[in-house]
Amino acid sequence: MRDFDPDAFFPRLLKAIGETGLMVSVSFAVATVIGILLGLLLYASRPGNLLQNRVVFGVLNFVINVIRPVPFLIVAIALIPLTRLVFGTGLGPLPATIPLILVASVAIGRVSESNLVAVSPGAIEAGAAMGASPVRVLFTIVVPEALGPLILGLTYILVALVDATAVAGVLGGGGLGDLAMTYGYQRFDWIVVGLVVVTLVLLVQLAQLLGNVLAKRVLHR
Repeated sequence: MRDFDPDAFFPRLLKAIGETGLMVSVSFAVATVIGILLGLLLYASRPGNLLQNRVVFGVLNFVINVIRPVPFLIVAIALIPLTRLVFGTGLGPLPATIPLILVASVAIGRVSESNLVAVSPGAIEAGAAMGASPVRVLFTIVVPEALGPLILGLTYILVALVDATAVAGVLGGGGLGDLAMTYGYQRFDWIVVGLVVVTLVLLVQLAQLLGNVLAKRVLHR
């Protein structure tokens, strides 16, 4: 075990936090857009719903069910050729966002669908009875009613993304996972590992707190 050197560690920690923040923010922003669109399509095309379409629903449902059970580590490894094609390399925070976006998108899609399905049928029927089109009912009644629980669901995905970036870091994505592996585990410096774990816990708690506050405001609007 090497002696812990705070002068060398803390600049690396700040750099790793920045890389983790980049991975999380980019992947979460893109995945939120894609995932919510997937959720809306799944909900609206579900048999018996506003814009029912068995083919669209069946294809989307199948794709999500295929991707969701695959562990993130395997997804990240499988997409290395794609990340190299897009970015010219499989290493670094930005290439790591591709598998993060894919995994988060399908998760958000399923979470969005579940929250939309939970909206009271009575509210939907009332909107339809007033002559609103299916699309208008979807965006003016269903989405606003599901917004609070949806924010909580997105918070869960955000927390999961922070965890996933640690795995991405081990595969060369940088960030806190890479710091813990390279300067902690491989050098048997458990102080480094412990400080990285504490940092990850604090980031997760901050994300959860922000999500809870935002969801509370929406639910009590």
